[in-house]
Amino acid sequence: MEKFLYEYAWLVPVIPLFSSMVLGLGLISFNKATNKLRKPASLFVISTFAISLVLSVALFWSQWQGHPSYTRMLEWARAGSYSLQMGYTVDHLASLMMVIVSTVAILVMIYSDGYMAHDPGYVRFFAYLSIFAASMLGLVMSPNLVQVYVFWELVGMASYLLIGFWYERKSAADACQKAFVTNRVGDFGLLLGMLGLYWATGSFDFQVMGERLQELLQTGEIARWLAVLFGILVFLGPVAKSAQFPLHVWLPDAMEGPTPISALIHAATMVAAGVFLVAKMYPVLQPLPEVMNVIAWTGCFTAFLGASIAPTQNDIKKGLAYSTISQLGYMIMAMGIGAYSAGLFHLMTHAYFKAMLFLCSGSVIHGMEAAVGHNPILSQDMRLMGGLRKYMPITAICFLIGTLAICGIPPFAGFWSKDEILSQAFEANPALWVVSWLTAGLTAFYMFRLYFLTFEGDFRGFDKTIQEKILKEAAIAATEEENHHHGEKPHESPLTMTFPLVMLAIPSTVVGFVGLPWHNLFEEFIYPPTETTTEVVHQFQWGEFLTMAGISVGIALIGITLASLMYLQGKISPSALAAKFPALYQFSLNKWYIDDIYERVFVIGSRRLARAIIEVDYKVVDGAVNLTGLITIISGEGLKYLENGRAQFYALIVFAAVLGFAIAFTVIS
Repeated sequence: MEKFLYEYAWLVPVIPLFSSMVLGLGLISFNKATNKLRKPASLFVISTFAISLVLSVALFWSQWQGHPSYTRMLEWARAGSYSLQMGYTVDHLASLMMVIVSTVAILVMIYSDGYMAHDPGYVRFFAYLSIFAASMLGLVMSPNLVQVYVFWELVGMASYLLIGFWYERKSAADACQKAFVTNRVGDFGLLLGMLGLYWATGSFDFQVMGERLQELLQTGEIARWLAVLFGILVFLGPVAKSAQFPLHVWLPDAMEGPTPISALIHAATMVAAGVFLVAKMYPVLQPLPEVMNVIAWTGCFTAFLGASIAPTQNDIKKGLAYSTISQLGYMIMAMGIGAYSAGLFHLMTHAYFKAMLFLCSGSVIHGMEAAVGHNPILSQDMRLMGGLRKYMPITAICFLIGTLAICGIPPFAGFWSKDEILSQAFEANPALWVVSWLTAGLTAFYMFRLYFLTFEGDFRGFDKTIQEKILKEAAIAATEEENHHHGEKPHESPLTMTFPLVMLAIPSTVVGFVGLPWHNLFEEFIYPPTETTTEVVHQFQWGEFLTMAGISVGIALIGITLASLMYLQGKISPSALAAKFPALYQFSLNKWYIDDIYERVFVIGSRRLARAIIEVDYKVVDGAVNLTGLITIISGEGLKYLENGRAQFYALIVFAAVLGFAIAFTVIS
C-alpha cells in the first residue's frame, strides 16, 4: 500500500492543476454557461482537492512513522552530456509543507464559497485558487533547484492573478503590478545565484551543491567571496517572496485582493515559500557564516520593522499584513542563526493562526458591509468598528484565540514556537534577542489594539463624522451604491465562513504541543539535512526554559496591558500620545517613508529615465536615420542630372577629368 502511495504522490499537485484546467477551459470556451455553474464549479474544485488533502495526510503519516524519503526522477531534457532531471520528492519537510498547504487551502476554498457568493467572478476565483494550490504543492515537492524555480514563478503568476482579481479597481491593478515587479527583482537574484552555483558545482541538487561547494572552498578552487555572493543572490528570492526588507513593500498592498487570498497566499503558503527555500538550501548556506549572518539580521530587522508600523494602521487587513511581515522576519532570523527546526515550527503554527486571523478579518468585513456598504475604505477601517463581539461571537472568539497565539501566550501554539526562536536567538547573539524580544512586546500591543478596536467597546459604524473623516483622508466620496445598506447592524457570517474559522482555531490552540521543549516531537521529525536525528536532541533545562519563557510572556503582558489602557479602558489617549510624539507617529504611519522613497527613486525616477531615453531615441537615433535618408535624397537628386544616357555628355566628362588631371600634374611638377 505504501509503495502505491509514494508512486502516485505526483497526483497531489496534478489533481488541483486538472480541476483548474477544466474550469479554465470552460471559461474560455463556454464562458456564460460555465459562470452559471457556480455551485457545481466550487463543489468540483473542493471535492477533487480533498483527494490531494487525503494523499498529503497519508504521506505525512507515513513519514512520521519512519518511512524513508522517496524520490522519483525522470529525464526532462538532454544537451550533450548534461541531463536535466525532474520529478518529485517526499521527505519529512516536503510532507509537512504538503499538509500545511492542503489543509489551509481547502478551508480557504470552503470559506470562499460564502465570502465570494455574490461575486460575478466566482468561478474564475476558484480556478485561480486551484492553480495556486497546484503550484505551491509542486514547489514543496520539487527535488532540485531548477524545478523549485519553475514552480516558484508559477506561484508568483498565480499570486499576480489573485491580487489583481478585482482588476477593475485601480488600487488592485496597481497592487498586483507592484507585487509582480518587486518579486521579479528578488527572482532575478535567485536566478543569478542558481546559475552561479551550477557553474561552481555542476549540479542543481541541494545536497550535492552543498557538498561540492564545501570541497571547492576547502581546496581553494573557488574564492570564498564568490561563494558568499552566490549565497546572498539566492537569498534575494526568499527576501522578495517572504516580504523581507527591503523588498517587503508589496505585501501590504497585496491586501487589495479578496480576503481569502490574504489568508491562503499572504499568511500561510506563498510567503512561507521563502522560508522553505532557505531550509532546502541549508546544505549550501550553513557552511557560509557570512550569508547566515545576513539572513539572521535581515529577518531580525524585518521583524522589528513590521511590528513598528502595524500599531498605526487603521485598515484591519493592513495591520495583519505588517504583522505577517514581522512574523516572517522571526522565521528568517531563526534560519539564519541555525534554529532550523524552530523556524519551521513557527512557520507551521503561524500558518494556522494567521490564516484564521485573516479569515476572521474577512468575516468582520462581510459583517460590516451591512452597516457601511460595499466600500472597502469604510468596511475595513477599525475606527468604524467596535462592539462586534456581541454581533459576531464566533468570529470574535476565533480572532481572540489567534491573537493570543501570535502574542505568545501559553498554551497557545505561537508561544511554543516563538519562545523556541527567542531562546535560541539569545544563545546565538544577545543583540538579536533584544530586538526580537522588544518586537514580541510590540506584537502583543498592536494585536490587542486590533482586537479591542474591532470587538470591544461600542459600535461606531453609524458615526457619520468618522465616516466623512475616513473618506476625506482617502480623498474619495461615498457613492449612492455604497450608502445603500447603511443603517443595518453587523451580523455573523454564514456557516461556510465560520466553519473554517473554528477548524483553524483547533490547531492554533493545540498544534504547539508537538514542540514541547522537554519532549520536542517536531524537532525529532524536522531537523537540518546536514545533521542526524540524534544530533538535534538538546538537553532540556527547566530553569532556562522558565526564565526565557517568563521574560517573553512578561513583555507580551506589558504590551497587552498598554493596549488595554489605551483602547479598552481609555485611560491613555492614543491621540494625545500621537500629538506628543508627532515625528514618531508620522514615521510609523508613513511606513518609515520607504514606500515614498521607492516611489520617488524607482517609479518617478524610472519614468524620468524613460522620458530621457525617448528624447535620445527621437533626437539622436531617429535623427541619424533621418539624416542618412536626407543625404541619400540629395545625392540621388544630384546624380540624376549626370546619368542622362547621352554618350557625348559622358565623353565630355571624361575629357574634363583628363584635362583636370593634366593641369594638376603640371602644377605639382
